[in-house]
Amino acid sequence: MEESGKIKLELCFGTTCFVMGASKLQEIENLIPPQYKNKVEVKAHTCLDLCKNSKYMKAPFVKVDGEIISEATVEKVIRAIESKLNG
Repeated sequence: MEESGKIKLELCFGTTCFVMGASKLQEIENLIPPQYKNKVEVKAHTCLDLCKNSKYMKAPFVKVDGEIISEATVEKVIRAIESKLNG
Protein backbone atom coordinates (compact mmCIF):
# COMPACT_ATOMS: atom_id res chain seq x y z
CA MET A 1 0.00 0.00 0.00
CA GLU A 2 1.10 3.55 -0.66
CA GLU A 3 2.16 5.98 2.06
CA SER A 4 -1.32 7.49 1.82
CA GLY A 5 -2.67 4.13 3.01
CA LYS A 6 -4.43 3.66 -0.30
CA ILE A 7 -3.98 0.87 -2.80
CA LYS A 8 -2.44 2.20 -6.00
CA LEU A 9 -4.36 0.99 -9.04
CA GLU A 10 -2.56 1.69 -12.33
CA LEU A 11 -4.38 1.12 -15.59
CA CYS A 12 -2.69 0.83 -18.96
CA PHE A 13 -4.53 2.50 -21.82
CA GLY A 14 -1.84 2.01 -24.46
CA THR A 15 -3.06 0.97 -27.90
CA THR A 16 -2.47 -2.76 -27.39
CA CYS A 17 -4.11 -2.84 -23.95
CA PHE A 18 -7.02 -0.69 -25.10
CA VAL A 19 -7.73 -2.92 -28.09
CA MET A 20 -7.34 -6.07 -25.97
CA GLY A 21 -9.94 -4.97 -23.42
CA ALA A 22 -8.73 -2.04 -21.35
CA SER A 23 -11.59 -0.04 -22.82
CA LYS A 24 -13.84 -2.05 -20.47
CA LEU A 25 -11.73 -0.88 -17.51
CA GLN A 26 -12.40 2.83 -18.13
CA GLU A 27 -15.29 2.83 -15.67
CA ILE A 28 -13.54 0.82 -12.96
CA GLU A 29 -13.48 3.76 -10.57
CA ASN A 30 -17.30 3.69 -10.60
CA LEU A 31 -17.41 -0.11 -10.29
CA ILE A 32 -15.25 -0.46 -7.19
CA PRO A 33 -17.51 -1.53 -4.30
CA PRO A 34 -18.46 1.44 -2.09
CA GLN A 35 -16.64 0.05 0.97
CA TYR A 36 -13.33 0.15 -0.96
CA LYS A 37 -13.67 3.39 -2.96
CA ASN A 38 -11.88 5.64 -0.47
CA LYS A 39 -9.07 3.07 -0.10
CA VAL A 40 -8.05 2.99 -3.77
CA GLU A 41 -6.20 5.56 -5.85
CA VAL A 42 -6.78 5.07 -9.57
CA LYS A 43 -4.25 6.31 -12.11
CA ALA A 44 -4.41 5.87 -15.88
CA HIS A 45 -1.23 5.56 -17.94
CA THR A 46 -0.77 5.95 -21.67
CA CYS A 47 1.42 2.84 -21.47
CA LEU A 48 2.87 0.66 -18.68
CA ASP A 49 5.34 -0.80 -21.22
CA LEU A 50 4.54 -4.40 -20.20
CA CYS A 51 3.33 -5.85 -23.51
CA LYS A 52 6.91 -5.90 -24.77
CA ASN A 53 7.93 -8.34 -22.03
CA SER A 54 6.86 -11.91 -22.85
CA LYS A 55 6.90 -13.03 -19.20
CA TYR A 56 3.74 -11.02 -18.47
CA MET A 57 1.26 -13.00 -20.58
CA LYS A 58 -1.31 -10.89 -22.46
CA ALA A 59 -2.79 -7.40 -22.46
CA PRO A 60 -4.59 -5.58 -20.99
CA PHE A 61 -2.37 -4.91 -18.01
CA VAL A 62 -3.18 -3.38 -14.64
CA LYS A 63 -0.99 -2.94 -11.59
CA VAL A 64 -2.47 -3.25 -8.12
CA ASP A 65 0.14 -1.96 -5.66
CA GLY A 66 2.82 -2.95 -8.15
CA GLU A 67 1.45 -6.47 -8.70
CA ILE A 68 0.88 -7.01 -12.41
CA ILE A 69 -2.42 -8.43 -13.58
CA SER A 70 -2.39 -9.62 -17.17
CA GLU A 71 -5.53 -10.19 -19.21
CA ALA A 72 -7.12 -7.81 -16.72
CA THR A 73 -10.86 -7.65 -16.32
CA VAL A 74 -12.97 -5.61 -13.93
CA GLU A 75 -13.61 -8.78 -11.92
CA LYS A 76 -9.91 -9.71 -11.67
CA VAL A 77 -8.98 -6.19 -10.60
CA ILE A 78 -11.68 -5.97 -7.93
CA ARG A 79 -10.65 -9.42 -6.60
CA ALA A 80 -7.05 -8.19 -6.36
CA ILE A 81 -8.16 -5.05 -4.50
CA GLU A 82 -10.25 -7.13 -2.09
CA SER A 83 -7.34 -9.51 -1.56
CA LYS A 84 -4.95 -6.63 -0.76
CA LEU A 85 -7.40 -4.98 1.64
CA ASN A 86 -8.51 -8.17 3.39
CA GLY A 87 -5.10 -9.81 3.55
